Amino acid sequence: MQWPLLVSSLLRHAELNFGDREIVSRRLEGDLHRYDYRGLAARARRVANALRGLGVAAGERIATLAWNGHRHLELYYGISGMGAVVHTINPRLHPEQLSWIANHAGDRLLCFDATFLPLVAAIAPQLPSVRGYVLLAGRDHMPADSGIPNLHCYEDWIDAASDRYEWPMLDEHAACGLCYTSGTTGHPKGVLYSHRAMVLHAYGVALPDTMCLSESDTVLPVVPMFHANAWGLPYACCMVGAKLVLPGPHLDGKSLHDLFESEQVTMSAGVPTVWQGLLAYMEQHGLRFSSMRRTVIGGSACPAAMIRRFEERYGVEVLHGWGMTETGPLATISRPKPRHRDLGFDGRLAVKARQGRPVFGVELKTVDENGRELPRDGKTSGELMIRGSWVTARYFRGEDSNQRDGWFPTGDVSTLDGDGYVQITDRSKDVIKSGGEWIGSIDLENIAMGHPAVAMAACIGVKHPKWDERPLLVVVRKPGAAIGRDELLGYFVGKVAKWWIPDDVAFVDSIPLGATGKMQKHKLREQFADHRLPG
Repeated sequence: MQWPLLVSSLLRHAELNFGDREIVSRRLEGDLHRYDYRGLAARARRVANALRGLGVAAGERIATLAWNGHRHLELYYGISGMGAVVHTINPRLHPEQLSWIANHAGDRLLCFDATFLPLVAAIAPQLPSVRGYVLLAGRDHMPADSGIPNLHCYEDWIDAASDRYEWPMLDEHAACGLCYTSGTTGHPKGVLYSHRAMVLHAYGVALPDTMCLSESDTVLPVVPMFHANAWGLPYACCMVGAKLVLPGPHLDGKSLHDLFESEQVTMSAGVPTVWQGLLAYMEQHGLRFSSMRRTVIGGSACPAAMIRRFEERYGVEVLHGWGMTETGPLATISRPKPRHRDLGFDGRLAVKARQGRPVFGVELKTVDENGRELPRDGKTSGELMIRGSWVTARYFRGEDSNQRDGWFPTGDVSTLDGDGYVQITDRSKDVIKSGGEWIGSIDLENIAMGHPAVAMAACIGVKHPKWDERPLLVVVRKPGAAIGRDELLGYFVGKVAKWWIPDDVAFVDSIPLGATGKMQKHKLREQFADHRLPG
């Protein structure tokens, strides 16, 4: 039979087969909200009817600025299920970037948590395509005067809609989701996901040698739903009927540990910086896990010491994953092979510290500068290329993804071995990865160059014990200029998101240039490899 792979089919499957399986959310109001997959399906149908009541048509983009919560989950399924496109926006970006993204997407409606009310009020005048706003709250939490035009109360909005709705049989190649890259070089680029891609990605996520998800699991995705679809967990948990626990904005060590224990979480996923905070809190208070069995760590390279702490001290298996917005995002996962059991813990740790092997549905290769495929010997480095069922073919609005013969260039330099394990050794793009989020070095350099006392500026990433990397600005002053560190860093305030501002400035007499006049940042990284950031 020709049965389309649709996001709505995941929800229908969960409703019919795991209807009483619980979904727990920490709301902004502070309480825990509880219902089940049957309740999720009913409210998602109300969302679909409410959207139809506003005249939303198939293919139109509906933006969200929201934490991991039950209302955001309802939007995931209600928007995509009725044929529109759920556009998750990362609220950590600078307001100017947020406005640019919403306008490029042509968002019809913007749904947001109360946390972001001041942000939305500030950018609303710059969003001509947005015809209405929905605050994800009940009537008791609506502001008296928000200054936001055409503002709806979410609970009133869906309460007025029927929960009777027949999910349409859409084309499985139609778009269901939209995420933007972080805009590390120029403007962000939109990655449009199809229903088919997301259902196949959910299969890949749930496989035994990937995240090994089942109905017996209780899953808490710490990775945000605005960060590459929370790595597919909102879809995969629905597919297998796992209990889902959503932490809202409360991602500190105490809040997470309390939720892990009270809900008996067995599996989680997040970036290393979140786990650093959780582990530090647990060690400070002598706490343990009573139910946690495994966690997926990605977004940036997971330190081997963190894997060791999780596994030796707490008995939690670490699955090291890698992917990109353009790859759905999950592409690889690092699990030792059966024969690795004889290597001992340190030997297996070395395997786990790699980025892993490709999930079925994607393929990898490395190539040299002429595009020739390199040997899979675990030693020869080259540009990492990927293709697969949930890898982007082109960016939103037809922007070129620089595909080469059907392969997408990741921008990473890596090795591959005979077992398929990938080890990323460098990045071809000069971007900085801080706490699982990209920071664009070119944007920071351009701002610095706008200061009248700066002759030349380069921005590189240097090691940081918590954030993996933080930006260091390397600056050549103009002759006679006397600008100092604090004054220059103050120049960035208001121009970029606060967490993008460099941690330090190093003043030098010259910056090394190549034959074409480009800055040789690899030499700067060597020069400042041991640079100690303030604090």
